[in-house]
Amino acid sequence: MSVAEQILQRLQSLPEPAQAEVLDFVEHLEARARLAAGEREDAAWAELSLSQAMRGMEDEPSPYTPADIKEAFS
Repeated sequence: MSVAEQILQRLQSLPEPAQAEVLDFVEHLEARARLAAGEREDAAWAELSLSQAMRGMEDEPSPYTPADIKEAFS
């Protein structure tokens, strides 16, 4: 018996208010999955955007010299 069939069998034995609670939980899981998928997609776009923005910068000369970079210790 598949997991979906097991869930359905147990769900049918619950009273209506408990079934509504299960439905709320399933909707919560769906929303969480959509959010996670959207976050992964956003991260992929951000990485692509950053890589495109930085493309070719390694070939550009640095505007700073070692004398420009100083570290102060207290």
